[in-house]
Amino acid sequence: MIRSMTAYGASRLESAPGALSVEIRSVNNRFLDLNLRIPEDLRFVEGSIRDAVSRTALRGKIEIRLSYSANATDAPRPIDEAAVQVLAKQLEFARRYIPDLAAPSLAELPREGVARLGLDPDIWQTLSDQACAQALQEFQAAREREGARLAQAMLQMADEVDVLVKRVEAELPEFVRQHQARVAQRLRDALLAASPEGFEAISGAELTARIAQEASLFGLRVDVAEELTRLQSHLQELRDILHGRHASASRGSGKRLDFLFQEMNREANTLGSKAAALTVTEAAIDLKLLIEQMREQAQNIE
Repeated sequence: MIRSMTAYGASRLESAPGALSVEIRSVNNRFLDLNLRIPEDLRFVEGSIRDAVSRTALRGKIEIRLSYSANATDAPRPIDEAAVQVLAKQLEFARRYIPDLAAPSLAELPREGVARLGLDPDIWQTLSDQACAQALQEFQAAREREGARLAQAMLQMADEVDVLVKRVEAELPEFVRQHQARVAQRLRDALLAASPEGFEAISGAELTARIAQEASLFGLRVDVAEELTRLQSHLQELRDILHGRHASASRGSGKRLDFLFQEMNREANTLGSKAAALTVTEAAIDLKLLIEQMREQAQNIE
């Protein structure tokens, strides 16, 4: 499955203790880079979020943002007896100097648990796991949709590459034949320039052998059959990767595609250096443009 590294997912859970929102967004990166923005009160959920995201994504710069709002409870907490005793002693001491100091009201007395900081981990860890799972599901679906679009675009470019390769392959014998005709004409012109009776000084067999030798040397210099075969092999591997048939599909395809396009570009360069005609040069240039366009698309793939 081809997945993009650029995606977004979000979720929001409402519950009796409060509401929790999770946002996940990612952009391209060579490695997995997690950036968590979590309120300090929810810092205890960081480990489980990192584990969940790491199981989902292999590469990309991913930002996870959590926010929450806790609901206030209407039921009053029990009075903190120990704290009230301390308050009574302090009040008794203060009245030695301020006799008319008023006592605190019932609502102002310290309550149990008020001094405890943070949220209940048992409640909010569960909310975090559920919200993160929903956001990751949306995030993963977005990555797969974008990956499918990228794969389709590269498959179309691969078809164009295939057309160019087959065209050069079909025209190659004609290039050799044309060169053979040019060599023959040059030899005839050279003999006539040297002597009007030049053809009488060389036999037809010798002329034919010389032409065949020149054509053979030319054929060796412009033989790109090996490069064309490797390009077709690379195209087949490319299609296997984009269709999810390659053995490495489960480990991510972006790095393998990048290496594959480097190899294809090398073959296109060799094809251009051996060009036997302007049409081959133009085909090599078009191949390099298409390969570069596919490589740019592959930068977005995990």
